[in-house]
Amino acid sequence: MRFLVATSTLAILAACTTADSNEPDATRGAALSATQCEFLATQEAGELPLSTIWVPAAEGLPSYCEVTTTLHPVDGSNIGVVYRLPEEWNGNVLGIGGGAWLGNVTLDAARDGLTKGYATMQTNGGHTSTNPWGNEWVINPVQAEDFSHRAIHTMTETGKQVAAMFYGQEHDTAIYSGCSTGGRMGLMEAQRYPADYDAVIVGAPVYTLQVQTSAVLRNQTFAQPGAGFTMPELQMVQDAALAACDANDGLEDGLINNPRACSWQPRALQCAPGESEGCLSPQQVDALTALYNGRRAADGSFMMHPMSRGGEAAWGFFNRADGSGQNADPTRGGGLMGLQPVIFGARPVDWENFSEANYMTVRNSDFAEMYEAKDPDLSAFFERGGRLMLWHGENDAGPSPVLSNDYARAVYAENPEAGQQFSYYLVPGMGHCAGGPGADRIDYIGAMEDWLESGEAPDRLIGGKADSDLVRPHCAWPNVARYDGAGDANDPDNWSCVPRR
Repeated sequence: MRFLVATSTLAILAACTTADSNEPDATRGAALSATQCEFLATQEAGELPLSTIWVPAAEGLPSYCEVTTTLHPVDGSNIGVVYRLPEEWNGNVLGIGGGAWLGNVTLDAARDGLTKGYATMQTNGGHTSTNPWGNEWVINPVQAEDFSHRAIHTMTETGKQVAAMFYGQEHDTAIYSGCSTGGRMGLMEAQRYPADYDAVIVGAPVYTLQVQTSAVLRNQTFAQPGAGFTMPELQMVQDAALAACDANDGLEDGLINNPRACSWQPRALQCAPGESEGCLSPQQVDALTALYNGRRAADGSFMMHPMSRGGEAAWGFFNRADGSGQNADPTRGGGLMGLQPVIFGARPVDWENFSEANYMTVRNSDFAEMYEAKDPDLSAFFERGGRLMLWHGENDAGPSPVLSNDYARAVYAENPEAGQQFSYYLVPGMGHCAGGPGADRIDYIGAMEDWLESGEAPDRLIGGKADSDLVRPHCAWPNVARYDGAGDANDPDNWSCVPRR
């Protein structure tokens, strides 16, 4: 009842302010919105006090009302949230995910949504740490569960109420967008809270702890005697892989469109007896072979996901490719070392010699059961008409695109309706969420808007590149883009989507 009264009061306030003002329309509208923002601070959403500030248009952003509060869905839970409500509203709300072991309440993360007219919803994930790899707070079971799934859900429920209170009407469509940890959060929403969003956009999701075990085992592989790489050596390997496979898509452009179809083997660079320059040691060749193939446990699951050919020069961003080992890794195995108390308890772990038994302990832990978003059964989400867009960069040196490939296959196998409501895109040359030599500038929200309006999933996403004329189409999986052989390569019309080998 409190929510309904607040909404009605705002509607009356809006009508009175508009009628009594003789100011020009734009000035009157801005004054009204600022007044509504101030009034919102006198209201409560589900008994929660709201703090508001009106932010005038500046630096390419529209005027908006910024609303902050802290949510307490269970005892001991303190979930910080920020809602940004633009003056010129498109009628929709946009949930935004976090990254690493953090939420994300930054204005920069909301910029794209705000400029498109969305009321944006963000959270700190239920904790106040600002260290992306410092996750010792998981020893608090409430904070661990908040971050695993409850923070985004409660952020969304309350955000919809706050938007309705400010605008005096319900939203039309709810969209979620996130990459990396934000991608895991998006999958969790579709799996656990299928009524929260009408559409979910998920990029490079860190959706199982296989991402973390892969990080530890990759560092272990590089740390074997003689298996580390200098940056020039990684560039040499990348150049060789590109020379062998770049043209497989019909064009030599520094990108391998389908790395898993590239059969180049690192032994081609192995030093001959007496050689030591411009070639690789046998130990380096063995390490590369292991990294390209990945490593499976006895149950068939990947303990260490494969890495892609063609992106080797960027491997050092997430991995200790120089051979310095796990203890030199600032990400601490993607945060796995910080999970030791909740997964292994008092048992010591030899992180430099992480074993298959350690891997199985991680995957079978109560924390994994709560945190991982691996369920391919999206029937409840799809039955409501939900749309899921999944994407992943082929050069990602963190979560492997193979992880997303596996999830895509599972979704198609589990959900007969997935062909109409699920679409997956691999982006050649893209690193983790962005970057790399590929065409990584993609309007995912715009593509989802088109999908919702037309009812047809895009058969391709068009990507560009900052400070470059590079433009490429990214085909819906399982197809891959192939250059037709004539015309401007930066014209997507000169590319076809063909079956992936």
